[in-house]
Amino acid sequence: MDRVMNLASERAVVVFTLSSDCLCHTVERLFSDQLGVNVLVHELDQDPVGKEMERALLNVLGTGPSVPVVFIGGKLIGGTNKVMSLHLGGELVPMLKNAGALWL
Repeated sequence: MDRVMNLASERAVVVFTLSSDCLCHTVERLFSDQLGVNVLVHELDQDPVGKEMERALLNVLGTGPSVPVVFIGGKLIGGTNKVMSLHLGGELVPMLKNAGALWL
């Protein structure tokens, strides 16, 4: 989990994904294309210790798919459902501004 937390603190928004997962792609596009956020995407299936990191993320989440997992400002936000709920509820953009990921 230390490696996950180190990576999660490298940028304002970090998303842990699997390269072939459509929900991961959707979350990436939301941040980059729709919101204009420069996201650090870490593809677990491309990392030699990715499986171990994926298990650690699943343990932290407690349930559901292990990816995508979003960190904003180094803080665990959650997966697709949480991110979409925050976005639709108007709470995501203020979080991104507070983390320095958006300026406007």
